[in-house]
Amino acid sequence: MNSQVVIRELQPKDWQRLRDLRFAALAESPENLSGNLEEEKNFTEEKWLEILNKVTWVVATIDGKDVGLINVENLKGDFGATCWLGGLWLDPNYRGQGVARAIFDYLDANAERKDWRVQGLGVMENNPAIKTFEKFGFVKMGEPQESRGKPGHYYYRMIKAL
Repeated sequence: MNSQVVIRELQPKDWQRLRDLRFAALAESPENLSGNLEEEKNFTEEKWLEILNKVTWVVATIDGKDVGLINVENLKGDFGATCWLGGLWLDPNYRGQGVARAIFDYLDANAERKDWRVQGLGVMENNPAIKTFEKFGFVKMGEPQESRGKPGHYYYRMIKAL
C-alpha cells in the first residue's frame, strides 16, 4: 500500500462521517453487521450523537477518504473481555491494503490506557473474516451462539488477550 492509513477516534462533531460510513457498510455488507439501513436512514442528528457517545468509534482514513470503521464498547464480557468490538467494516476498494491491520494496531496500542486489554467480538459463522481475526490473534471461544438480531443465524465469540 502506498498511502498511509490514518486512524482516529470520532468525536461528536464527526456524526455525519459515522452516518455515512454506516450507510455504506450496511449497503455493502448487511449480512455481516447488526443494524438496518432503512431504519438508520431515518435517524436524526440527535440519534447519531447518542450512538456516537455510547461507544468509541474508530475510523480509518486514506488520502482523506474514510475507508474503515469499528466500534469499541468497554464492558465486562464473556471469557474475561474488557471490551467488545463491533461493526467492523472496510470499504471493499481498500481491503487487503493494511486497513484492518492499522485498526487493530491502534486498538492494541491504546489497550492499556483505554482498558481494551481483553478484546472480544462476534463474527457470523462461515464469514471469511474469521481467518482475518485469527491472523490478528483472536481465538474462537465456546459454541456458536444464535444471533438475537438475525434469528436462525449463528456467530462465534472470539477473544484476544494482550
